[in-house]
Amino acid sequence: MAEKHVALIVGGGSGIGADAARKLAANGYNVGVMSSSGKGEALGNELGGLGFTGSNLVVADLEKFVALAMEKFGRIDAVVNCTGHGPKGPVDEISDEDWHLGLDYYMLNVVRMTRIVLPIMKAQKSGSIVNISTFAAFEPDPDFPTSAVFRSALAGYTKLFSNKFAADGIRMNNVLPGFIDSLPEKEDRVARIPTGRYARVEELSETIAFFASDASSYITGQNIRVDGGLTASV
Repeated sequence: MAEKHVALIVGGGSGIGADAARKLAANGYNVGVMSSSGKGEALGNELGGLGFTGSNLVVADLEKFVALAMEKFGRIDAVVNCTGHGPKGPVDEISDEDWHLGLDYYMLNVVRMTRIVLPIMKAQKSGSIVNISTFAAFEPDPDFPTSAVFRSALAGYTKLFSNKFAADGIRMNNVLPGFIDSLPEKEDRVARIPTGRYARVEELSETIAFFASDASSYITGQNIRVDGGLTASV
């Protein structure tokens, strides 16, 4: 019998991350779920996997999470990097401190986790890293300034990383959600969406599960919009 694949979800306490954890578990993965709130720990245990409370801003927490996963499962096939909402406000009024915090929230969270799991995936000669980005990465939205700036940078990092490690069987892709039904619905935002509705969180999980799996084995370095047509660029 083939060994079960393992997926780690960082920032999986609620929203997209939590639903992705449930989807991957339903697809037969052993899952590890981490969040700072404690909800990720509860969910990981509920799904029969690994639950862990820690912050993706703290390297030692990420290292402990990965070490526990290797101790429990012996392998890591996929990592899903989610995050909460970082600093917002008028772009000309954001402090240096908040710009640095945005960098931590939206880009370095991926860099940190990638650095930790890379040796494991290289030894396995396989692995998929899926980062939850934003529709605003390529069409910056003033409502999400730090997210737009640093997730645009994340796209550059993703291309550099994915090209360097493609021959090692390691892939990295970004999923770019629009507005999701786990957030309060606003009429002005719905009016911008060609489909006329927010995404169901499960629609994001389906995409995440595809990129985590071998079904997407020839796709790497990409930024995939799951936004109901919200963005205009082609």
